[in-house]
Amino acid sequence: QVQLVESGGGLVQPGGSLRLSCAASGFTLDRYGIGWFRQGPGEEREGVSSISARNGNKYYADSVKGRFTISKDNARNTVYLQMSSLKPEDTAVYYCARARAIDGSNWYRRGWYDYWGQGAQVTVDS
Repeated sequence: QVQLVESGGGLVQPGGSLRLSCAASGFTLDRYGIGWFRQGPGEEREGVSSISARNGNKYYADSVKGRFTISKDNARNTVYLQMSSLKPEDTAVYYCARARAIDGSNWYRRGWYDYWGQGAQVTVDS
């Protein structure tokens, strides 16, 4: 049974940091890529960052480049999203999702991903 479970969300002040985790089960990260998406209040879900399965290629939205870092631990079957220099506009529910083949042309497409986690709330507020 495929499952994705996000954790690590919370309330943080502007300029602060958080690390989200996405624990995967029912498949392995050497065969599937993982993407992080977010959905703010009244907004559409958007791609934040993704990491491919075999090469570990990483992709980022322009809005988070230089502030967020995606990584994975195949032994733990877990993907991380380290978020730094957080801004109020980063406030959203963050989701991780699974896709078989991720590259520069599809990493941000929601329809490319077949399984999703339940989401983790991140609130950036003073």
